[in-house]
Amino acid sequence: MSTRLAPMLNPDFDNAFVRELPGDPDTGPGIRQVGQAWSRVDPTPVAAPRLLAYSAEMARRLGFTEADAASQEFARVFAGNALLPGMQPFAANYGGHQFGQWAGQLGDGRAITLGELVNEAGERWELQLKGAGLTPYSRTADGRAVLRSSIREFLCSEAMHHLGVPTTRALSLVGTGELVERDMFYDGHPEMEPGAVVCRVAPSFIRFGNFELPASRGDEALLRQLVDFCIRRDYPQLRGEGQALYAQWFAQVCERTAVMIAHWMRVGFVHGVMNTDNMSILGLTIDYGPYGWIDNFDPGWTPNTTDRHQRRYRFGQQPQVAYWNLGRLAGALSLLFDDVAPLQDGLRRYVETYTAADRDNTARKLGLVECRDEDIGLMQALQDLLTQAEVDMTLFFRRLADLDPLAPEPALFSEAFYDDGKRDAAEPELREWLSRYATRMQQQDLPELMRRDTMNAANPRYVLRNYLAQQAIDQATQGDISGVTELLDVMRRPYDDQPGREAYAAKRPDWARSRAGCSMLSCSS
Repeated sequence: MSTRLAPMLNPDFDNAFVRELPGDPDTGPGIRQVGQAWSRVDPTPVAAPRLLAYSAEMARRLGFTEADAASQEFARVFAGNALLPGMQPFAANYGGHQFGQWAGQLGDGRAITLGELVNEAGERWELQLKGAGLTPYSRTADGRAVLRSSIREFLCSEAMHHLGVPTTRALSLVGTGELVERDMFYDGHPEMEPGAVVCRVAPSFIRFGNFELPASRGDEALLRQLVDFCIRRDYPQLRGEGQALYAQWFAQVCERTAVMIAHWMRVGFVHGVMNTDNMSILGLTIDYGPYGWIDNFDPGWTPNTTDRHQRRYRFGQQPQVAYWNLGRLAGALSLLFDDVAPLQDGLRRYVETYTAADRDNTARKLGLVECRDEDIGLMQALQDLLTQAEVDMTLFFRRLADLDPLAPEPALFSEAFYDDGKRDAAEPELREWLSRYATRMQQQDLPELMRRDTMNAANPRYVLRNYLAQQAIDQATQGDISGVTELLDVMRRPYDDQPGREAYAAKRPDWARSRAGCSMLSCSS
């Protein structure tokens, strides 16, 4: 049981989720089916909590000072060894569709929310520990997390924020001083690895699955309570009542999801596990497991070893999967509607919003004042070329801003190719595409500097490539956390050229093509 402190840290908590929604009457530790929205559970203390890294920006936003973060008390709280006054830890109950199949009750199996902090600006932030021990939803797992997966979640949460992608955030990464057994690729070769706990932060961690579970059980009362609560707390700007209000809310969820997915596609991010229990009701990227950035442009790539045969969650299919997931949410919410037409309208809103955002991506990535219909074909032709010739997405689009429309030379992109033979074979086709692109540039009245600035604001110089994260993990496993802090600092300014840090912008090296952690990862990664 965690101990409560008289803290140096003194945030304000207003725990609406546990106050306003029904909780599990059983407070015991056992794994069980739960008919309520949440279960009371304390984090399990660890042997030797030590702060390894933290996000200074997120700490300040929450009201924590640099001195707070440097204190042992901070490490104890965000390892799960102590609670601050006002914290009421719980694990949320939800279900979900996993890889297209209904999985029943899932819930927070290794995530424990400490409470809802309200900062001086009036912002509400849910503080959640991942890897903090067993909950009633842990099933056959141990409730813990290893250092490598915790580093990946910590870094990616912050990297995505600085890329401008809607995301949950990360406050801290704490080492536990304990070892955790993991079979990284589920191949019968488990190893003992250092443990860690991440404190992740979001206005809400409610997922599509929170609504799916009561609907699957025919519990309309709890489903309605959850919807009313989510609108009241997380969508206070909406007005109205009854089914009209619910329709507005669902349409907003669809819009936010579309915007998030469009950002993923813009920067080349692949989530890897787009199950409905990993879909945020606020349209935030949530649950960083076997994610990745595509190196060579490949719409068929997935970073998830579990999905390597089906490739359901491959890069190019993410917009369609999000639509399918929203359809499952709509199915759950249909219990509250007399007519499904408003839900169908919401799904159409997703398609419209995503289409508009995708066109905007095309315009910004290519440096266009507007995206004409023919520009869709121009972008598709480029993507086909990048796929066939094995070209690095991030490097190519970043260099495209430097192209001289009066002398469009393929040599500008030589470093973006992964295969010299494919580069040579693709040279005539690339030259022809660049000529088409240069002609398009000359058709618009946009100063060259403005075009470059527009493109460089949409096409990052730095992304959190898997091999970069793995290098930082390797160092940290040996006791050197400097690779994590340096990588975090680089990712704070992903659109800026950072002299001296060119190595972080390099394409994937050959040694990383098939190395564990540098290409595909498992759900335990």
